[in-house]
Amino acid sequence: MKKVLVLILALTLALSLVACGGEKDGAADMKVAMITDYGDITDQSFNQTTYEACKAFADSNSVDFKYYKPASDSDADRITMIETAINDGYNVIVMPGYAFANAVKATAGEYSDVTFIALDVGHGDLDTYDDNGNLVEEYKVPSNLYCATYQEELCGYMAGYAAVKLGYKHIGFLGGMRVPAVQRYGYGYVQGADAAAKELGLTDVTLKYLYGGAFGPKPEIKAAMDTWCQGDTEIIFAAGGGIYISAAEAAQSTGKKLIGVDTDQKGIIDGAYGEGITVSSAMKGLAPTVQTLLTAVAEGKFSDYGGKVDTLGLVSATPSENYVQLGTTQWSDGFTEDDYNALVKAMFDGTIKVSNDITVSVSSLATTITVDDQGALA
Repeated sequence: MKKVLVLILALTLALSLVACGGEKDGAADMKVAMITDYGDITDQSFNQTTYEACKAFADSNSVDFKYYKPASDSDADRITMIETAINDGYNVIVMPGYAFANAVKATAGEYSDVTFIALDVGHGDLDTYDDNGNLVEEYKVPSNLYCATYQEELCGYMAGYAAVKLGYKHIGFLGGMRVPAVQRYGYGYVQGADAAAKELGLTDVTLKYLYGGAFGPKPEIKAAMDTWCQGDTEIIFAAGGGIYISAAEAAQSTGKKLIGVDTDQKGIIDGAYGEGITVSSAMKGLAPTVQTLLTAVAEGKFSDYGGKVDTLGLVSATPSENYVQLGTTQWSDGFTEDDYNALVKAMFDGTIKVSNDITVSVSSLATTITVDDQGALA
């Protein structure tokens, strides 16, 4: 009897050790694939940041990683790339951008043994609406899918507020395509600039507002930015992937300035167009999000996140701890780092409120500054 008990205890201990080993070495079972959206991994913005974050995690944890680029900007090709990655054995799929909404809906439920991480994809992208914008059906997020959106209006507000406080009176916003994330950046930018102008008692601040209709440089966008920069526009917030190139080229030739987007773009833009051209960047925490979610997968804790759509923004009065913040900024007496800290604290505690309603006209957000809404390029 004793021998039987010893054998049972030994077997139980062995099984426990195996289970613990599997929990500890969860990363060994991971194969991470990233699928690009409109751009590619050299767009120096959304795709590149996500790619670099995935690669950094993979390198640090000895995880197999590969990126896939769809053949075209279509749901069908995005779905094809997701399925190609899965057929290649990749079991964690990372997708950056609202454009993945339909591809996510087509695949996440079909491949329940695969983990899907969608950045910048929210209920507004996933749910079904009628032609009048009324909700028809809310998408039920499966447990193997996590979606994150960001409060771009908050870091957009910071950027607009900083620009006016730093002394710029004629500012511009160049958005990529007229999609919710880009709109939130722009709407926040207008509100921040308006608030700063009001505080300073300025009535002569102007803001030009335009969507370029693309997430990359185009001759017609460059022409519009040349017109702005050869006129009175002093600084442009370029929000839309590689579209900043059109603004940077115009700004470089006229001695004007830029505000970057998504990541801290100072090194990229200054490196290509001249030291000091980048005044700041409105950032969202793509890399921390990727790191958090991939770590959760590796540690067997993805269930804490799966089945959710989270909106990430301010989690602290300390700027560096938030999912939305300013990047490297050219501080001055008009706007110091202490002023920035105070601004974020006021936003975090609710003293300052920023609207995320993108159904209203952009001009209606301004009470002090003058907004020249130039619509969108064809």
